[in-house]
Amino acid sequence: MRRKSAGWPQLLVALSGLAVAACAGPDAPTAPAEDYLQCREVYMPVRGRLYDRNGTLLITNEVVYTLSLPRGAPLDTVAVNSLMGWPAGALQARVFAARLPAVPPHRRILVADSTGFIAPDTAKPKPAPPRVQRWPVELVLTKPEADSLRRHAREYPGLVVRRWRVRANVASLAAPVLGYQPAAAQPFLYLAQRLDHGRYYRLRNSGLEGYYNALLAGHRGAYHPLTDGHGRVHGRWAADTTFQQGQDLHLSLDAKLQAYAERLLGERRGYVVALDPATGEILACVSAPTYDPAVLTAPGRNAERRALLLDDENRPLLNRPTVQAQPPGSVFKLVNAAVALQLGAVTANTPFPCDQSLINCVHPHPMARNLTMALKYSCNPYFYQVLRTVVEPRPDSAATLADTVAQRHAHLTAWRRYVRSFGLDTLLGVDLAREQPGFLPTAAYYDKARRTKNWNFKSIYSLSIGQGEINLTGLQTANVLAIIANRGWFITPHFVRSIGASGRPLPRFTARHRTLVDSANLAALVPGMVAAMQHGGTAELASLADVGITVAGKTGTVQNDEGDDHATFAGFAPAIKPRIVVAVYIENAGFGGLSAAPFAALLMEKYLKGHIAPKRKKWENWLRCGDLASQGH
Repeated sequence: MRRKSAGWPQLLVALSGLAVAACAGPDAPTAPAEDYLQCREVYMPVRGRLYDRNGTLLITNEVVYTLSLPRGAPLDTVAVNSLMGWPAGALQARVFAARLPAVPPHRRILVADSTGFIAPDTAKPKPAPPRVQRWPVELVLTKPEADSLRRHAREYPGLVVRRWRVRANVASLAAPVLGYQPAAAQPFLYLAQRLDHGRYYRLRNSGLEGYYNALLAGHRGAYHPLTDGHGRVHGRWAADTTFQQGQDLHLSLDAKLQAYAERLLGERRGYVVALDPATGEILACVSAPTYDPAVLTAPGRNAERRALLLDDENRPLLNRPTVQAQPPGSVFKLVNAAVALQLGAVTANTPFPCDQSLINCVHPHPMARNLTMALKYSCNPYFYQVLRTVVEPRPDSAATLADTVAQRHAHLTAWRRYVRSFGLDTLLGVDLAREQPGFLPTAAYYDKARRTKNWNFKSIYSLSIGQGEINLTGLQTANVLAIIANRGWFITPHFVRSIGASGRPLPRFTARHRTLVDSANLAALVPGMVAAMQHGGTAELASLADVGITVAGKTGTVQNDEGDDHATFAGFAPAIKPRIVVAVYIENAGFGGLSAAPFAALLMEKYLKGHIAPKRKKWENWLRCGDLASQGH
């Protein structure tokens, strides 16, 4: 016997082993001890909800109705369309949209011509492969439609109307971060596997819903009382399991800032990460182009899922800030300068000429007489010479070739040790799956890549400007700026600021981590980062001095051999006691000072002031389609 209560959480009660005395009727005075009833009570938890940092509901639970169509069942589609109030052919169209393809439609058979060149066979297009489908097909219904079909259930015995409790995205934002409930995404995962087996494994990133699934789902409780005929409990006949309600998650995301950043980035490719350096809480995390998070789990949206999976150019399902490691460009000059100061290779007042025979400097500027000027103008030859001073052996006429090679290896190893303490070339430990560690080259790596141990600085100089073999993720770039803002320490970036009623995140998101660079050497970077926002600096357009905010930051232009350069910027505001760090990376956007820097300034102003000054309001539409120079700024 099994019954189900009307309330939520669900209470399921099962009775087994009923004794004859228990069935003797309601007037039976007692039940013998040997005729106890074995009961089972099961409490099902409600999945926890997700809120932003201001209490705005992001994901909740709601009821949906679906129509299940079994394979091969005869069906009068005209009558069903009429019953449901649908236009002619609507049922057939919805069934077709919900079906799954056998192979990717973009795959074409290749043939070789007389020269051996293999090209797509366009002369004789092959027929499309047969479509396959896992039955039954699920179509989403409204409640009135479901009620109408239930009233006519006898006329359509092959159709089944089901009532589901599913996850609902109240605010359609932060899709790669929020992710999906793993159990609800089986149609998406099946489709991904069918379309491309390799991509299926790379895209299995269920976001916060997957990372915190155990806490969100809770744990059902099963209780096994041994009762007599009057319902009195006499111990347990089996082991109980404790009921645990699903825990709500209060995220660090600011829904308004997240939505604003997504709107600014629009359909461009890139990422934005904004975090609070004092707590490590991530305020916004955008991977663009983005998509509606409900597409991955909602029934009947296979066409949209298919389009996302097959968009190889934009790769919208890729969570760029977490899994895409790329050269950071000139933003990395901050790290090189801090390490050089720590190792004593240079001081804050060390001058270097802008010697373009060493490396090209993309914009004219006065000679950098100190580190502040070098950061203001982002002088490539200056930072070339800074890292060369770190890596190359000190002048010593008595040194042998073997000694020189050993010193160079030792110096690069020391440089890497300090750089790695910024949280690079390792997993930060953010609360999302599939995070990538980035990459920092070692001396052994160059020995193998150059096929000799006798390499010199000229063969690795690209490290001085954040190019070449070095790769950072967006989260790592933002964390580097948080370290500078905090003068030497950071808290692991995270998305969940409190779990359930505890009001706290996971314990590991409260611990401070320190770098190997002294706070004084990190503080020495800030004047140059502030100067970059001033007249003549590379990030002049990111200045918010007119609204009383001092911004500190660094632009970057990442070389791209396959098209236009990528634009990047990373900074924080206010420069004293920073409240927000922003890292922006826009693919194929050119010079960082004309697109990424003003983009970051808008986010900082939006967060710190709550609105955008009229003089910058027009930038919002300009940055969605280009940079400020292309708009005549």
